[in-house]
Amino acid sequence: MPDALQFPIIDLSFPDRFSIANLIRQGCVDHGFFYLENHGVDEELISKVFEQSSNFFSLPIEEKMKLVRKNHRGYTALYAEKLDTTLTTEGDSKESFYIGPLADDLNQWPLEEDLPSWRSTMETYHQKLLSAVTKLLSLIALSLKLEEDFFEKVGALIEPLAFIRLLHYPDLNSSSEEIFGASAHSDYGMVTLLVTDGVPGLQICREKSKQPQVWEDVPSMSGAFIVNIGDMMERWTNGLFRSTLHRVLQPRQDRYSVAFFTNPSKDCIVECLESCCTESCPPRFPPIKAIDYLEERLRLTYGL
Repeated sequence: MPDALQFPIIDLSFPDRFSIANLIRQGCVDHGFFYLENHGVDEELISKVFEQSSNFFSLPIEEKMKLVRKNHRGYTALYAEKLDTTLTTEGDSKESFYIGPLADDLNQWPLEEDLPSWRSTMETYHQKLLSAVTKLLSLIALSLKLEEDFFEKVGALIEPLAFIRLLHYPDLNSSSEEIFGASAHSDYGMVTLLVTDGVPGLQICREKSKQPQVWEDVPSMSGAFIVNIGDMMERWTNGLFRSTLHRVLQPRQDRYSVAFFTNPSKDCIVECLESCCTESCPPRFPPIKAIDYLEERLRLTYGL
């Protein structure tokens, strides 16, 4: 079995912002992952989100399919998604529910009489997570020797494409090594904040191009989010910050988690930071509009 990893623990309330920024830099360079504590999101709210998530996934499949994914909002059934497109299997053994930006009226919601307080719980969670992410991004800017408001200035946070994803990995009693809860992938955006129910399964591969790949277990930490860097942040930093390959093994018992994916505003241009490129290390990625990158990655994931 691979060894469990040790990530830096970032205290979002710590007054010495520069020492915290340095710790973030270390985590982003070494692993692309770190833990975030004292993030301002109540344990009680997180528990409520897990409870409501379980309530939704317990509904009959025909009820869930009434809210099937459109405009990247709503329900995705078992095997609907294949994150590792090189696999020959039918898809990943998870079901999920997406909730996007609250202002654009594209979200789909269960009926209040079926799941009371479901919508209000998720809207509160979205607002709280967006607030925590905004604080975190100012520290990430500092960690890159930029002004704290860099991501605001480049337009990344005007209307960020931020998504809650409720995830359920059922215990399918399958012994197939080819089927994963979530097959190997990197996230698409700036940063992801993940909270799990403590059931193990998440693994990372630090050197994605090395063969054979080495996978290491990521332990959950009570009261903390697991934060990872996404592809667009890797592009901004010219590969300095890692968008690390990760996966979820098929669990031996039902597993629930909640991810919060933060993508830049759709018209934000993601291009190499001046501080991250030199003559000897030119930009590895061309500039790209955030929405173009996101839509292409989603198209591949869903086989569209």
